[in-house]
Amino acid sequence: MESDRKKDRIWSLLKKGNTSSATAAVGNTAVAIVKGVAAVMTGSGAMFASTMHSIADAVNQGFVFAGSVLAEKKPTQRFPTGFGRVINLFCMIAVIVVTVMAYETILEGFHLLAHPSESHGFWINFMILLISIGVDGFVLHKAMKEILHESRSEAKGLAIVAAAFKNVGRAAPPTRLVFYEDLVATTGAFLALIAVVVTSFTSFALLDGVSTILIGLLMAAVAFRVGYDNMVGLIGVAAPREVEDKVAKLIFSHGEVTDIYSMRILQEGRYYHVEGLVELKPGMTLAEADDIKFKVRDTLLLDPAIADVTIGIIEDNGVRNWQPQKAGL
Repeated sequence: MESDRKKDRIWSLLKKGNTSSATAAVGNTAVAIVKGVAAVMTGSGAMFASTMHSIADAVNQGFVFAGSVLAEKKPTQRFPTGFGRVINLFCMIAVIVVTVMAYETILEGFHLLAHPSESHGFWINFMILLISIGVDGFVLHKAMKEILHESRSEAKGLAIVAAAFKNVGRAAPPTRLVFYEDLVATTGAFLALIAVVVTSFTSFALLDGVSTILIGLLMAAVAFRVGYDNMVGLIGVAAPREVEDKVAKLIFSHGEVTDIYSMRILQEGRYYHVEGLVELKPGMTLAEADDIKFKVRDTLLLDPAIADVTIGIIEDNGVRNWQPQKAGL
């Protein structure tokens, strides 16, 4: 019985893991194997660079999925605030992997510039890179939809792309990583495809090395961006302005609340921790004020993105303290 309960708990945690990273890990593993075989068979530097990128993506997203599962563990007596920042640690490991792969890719690019190699097997490279663009594009589209879901935004058709770029900062760390990596993966596969076509039908063999270096630089840019985002997450970052305004509206939806004396919202992974001191109408009894406090707390906790709420209450001091237009993030 105990073993069955443990299996159920593990399965429950796995289901809560980030679906974008799981899908990307499986897809990139398959693509990396196929690309690696093609790179060995054809000798294409651009295909080698694209293979390195797919390997980095697969390893990273596997790490990130594991981190997203552990981050869903319930708080314990030893860790009362939960494990939300575990995902940031796993993303930092992923950043190290990407950085090493980027270095190796750039190094290979300079080697190809100094010693251009003749590639062959055009149709193998061409077909595999087309498949890669399709797979990476599918994962990228899924990540974009996940961003909209996590940021509670709505868009259809081509508007999904613009909305995803606009709201990516409000998505969970693993979703952001998948988005950035597969954006670069799709772009990198496209660059590799151009290099394969040009070097196969012209004498411009140096393009193989140039495209390899460009792919490596794109990987380094992703490592920097994701590393910065997760470093900020580990330190502890304030919630975006939109989230702060939304929480304030929920608090003011209670007619007895006259003002917000102070409020701090900390973002941890894809969850928010709310601490606030609200002002209530004068003349209320302690019991009435206490009831309002719990009603406000319960209203905020209905939002699945809010992990916990700490609310204090005081009587209205007659001074308007809450001014959203001047509130810092």
